[in-house]
Amino acid sequence: MRIKKKIKYKINSEIRSKVVRLVGKNIKPKVYPLKQALKIAKDLSLDLVEINPKVTPTICKAMNFSKFLYNLKKMKKKYKKNVILTKEIRLTSQTNIHDLSFKIENAKKILKSNNKVKFYIFFKGKGIFYKYLGEKMLLKCIELLSNITKVEIPPRIEEKKMFIVLIPKVSHTNTTTTKVQKLN
Repeated sequence: MRIKKKIKYKINSEIRSKVVRLVGKNIKPKVYPLKQALKIAKDLSLDLVEINPKVTPTICKAMNFSKFLYNLKKMKKKYKKNVILTKEIRLTSQTNIHDLSFKIENAKKILKSNNKVKFYIFFKGKGIFYKYLGEKMLLKCIELLSNITKVEIPPRIEEKKMFIVLIPKVSHTNTTTTKVQKLN
């Protein structure tokens, strides 16, 4: 996930350019002296906001700045709220009891933070002939986590990989974005 640095917008009297290209709703895009651009924005009961200071002349937009910030904040909140991670935990068909219990505890932590867990077993070489051992291991994971999870995808095999996906019982996963992260 890319983290954008916080942008500081210059508005009205904070703008230092002598000449600006003014854009906005009901405004013909044109180059104006700063004082005239400020007057046009004030007459329309709008703020003059510096959009791109790196070009010559500086691009400014006449807009309701507080409404712009409100909509920006609302969009960030919307996207932040809907992200559910799918974290992967790798097992083998011969994983011992201690390692399995450790991985189950990690899965519980992940599920408590309202994320999905994907347990998978990768079969190497002739291990694919012993699919039933892998399925047995995945069913054991389902059994150990049955009190806090629902099975979203039951044991399924794709090429040399068998997997299950578990979700928390109290989950709101109807319209969300999913990201995958591996844990080993």
